[in-house]
Amino acid sequence: MMNMNTPPPLPSHAPITQPIWRFLKRGATLFKMMGIGALILILLIPLGMIGFVLRERMERRNEAVGEITSVWGREQSVIGPVLIVPYRYAVKVWKDQVVSGGKVERVEVVESATANAYFLPSRMMVEAKIVPKEVKRGIYRAVIYEGEVELVGAFQRPDFGNLRIEEKNVLWEDAVVTLAIPEMRGVKETLQLGWGEKRIPMAPGVKLKGFSMGVHARVGGLRESEGMIPMKLGIRLNGSGGIRFTPIAEENIVRVESGWANPSFQGAFLPDSREVGVEGFKAKWQIAQYGREYAQQWTDQESAGILNPQSVGSSLFGVNFLSGVDSYRNVERAIKYGVLFLVLVFAVFFLFEVLAKLRIHPFQYLLVGVALCLFYLGLLSLSEFVEFSVAYWVAALVTTLMIGFYCFKVLKSGVRTVIVGGLLLGIYGFLYITLQLQDYSLVMGTGGLFVVLAAVFYLTRNIDWYFQDER
Repeated sequence: MMNMNTPPPLPSHAPITQPIWRFLKRGATLFKMMGIGALILILLIPLGMIGFVLRERMERRNEAVGEITSVWGREQSVIGPVLIVPYRYAVKVWKDQVVSGGKVERVEVVESATANAYFLPSRMMVEAKIVPKEVKRGIYRAVIYEGEVELVGAFQRPDFGNLRIEEKNVLWEDAVVTLAIPEMRGVKETLQLGWGEKRIPMAPGVKLKGFSMGVHARVGGLRESEGMIPMKLGIRLNGSGGIRFTPIAEENIVRVESGWANPSFQGAFLPDSREVGVEGFKAKWQIAQYGREYAQQWTDQESAGILNPQSVGSSLFGVNFLSGVDSYRNVERAIKYGVLFLVLVFAVFFLFEVLAKLRIHPFQYLLVGVALCLFYLGLLSLSEFVEFSVAYWVAALVTTLMIGFYCFKVLKSGVRTVIVGGLLLGIYGFLYITLQLQDYSLVMGTGGLFVVLAAVFYLTRNIDWYFQDER
């Protein structure tokens, strides 16, 4: 018989921590993935610091190259020749004059002023032979060159009728031929202008508005000239980086020849023909006057269609002399793939945890991630002394061996270690090919990501993620 005085038993309750533990256990896989993602974000900090070191080294390189080129000569441009003929014209001005009775009145008077008319050549042929070479300042290199440029052309006798200027107002004897050469420090000898049958020394000073440096020569005999006036000018100059020309005439032919095997054709016009080989290159441009902003002739009294630094800049063309592979640019591009490296390697480690029932500590993930980041620092430091390809594979092999020896203990299997090592070498090989194919790097990178994602799909197709959470 039940004792009516005995209190009923209390309901049993599960420990309060049991629901929390069950929640953490069910979400263990998700939390692990979130932790790996957090580690990747943390490893972006050392990647960013390596990028900062890279930019600092690039600045030091640019300073060293700037010191070399400032002494030898910077990028050269040959702008001209231009024929300038002064003329007089009437202008009305207001002046104060004393009239009868000592009274001062303001009256309009006609005075004579002087302006310039500018004429470009009818045809121009340029022959340039460039001899580049590499010089070093410490561990940094710059490309400098010695060049011989010959200009052969012809000017039509100026027709002032098209400019509505009477020939009686033209100051024929004050005519000059001028060229703008922005880097005059690179000109090595006194220039002699061949003008008709005469040879005239050219003096410093450019007569074109807006240009700071150049040469000019006073030419005479234009009044008596008929038809075409031939001109010829040879220039020996030093420069660096590249050389530029302008389509200054109605018909322009420019030929450039050099023993440099890595030319980069730049500017508003590309060569009509080119031959590039290990022994150098030859390039030819044939350009009409229609691809420029300035006219064939103009005066100081006009504001449109004139030759100035802005209008010339849009029509410059020529060639740059590249110093092979720019290792800093390649390292910069490689760093951009750093996150992809981390994601792929960490994904393999995570799949080993899921498929092989391994337990890998977050600290072990972190150590492997630091080793992957050190690859870029090793690549940067080595590429300053050896070829980029050598630096790349030395850094890749050292990183792979270091991670491989560590994984042999962490993954508890030689097969798994070989898989990780093979994956690393495959990724490094893929990245190296991508860096070499600059024009197709985006297609290559996108295709690689599709392949990796397809592999992940295949390896995880039979995994029951809910079971992973509940076990």
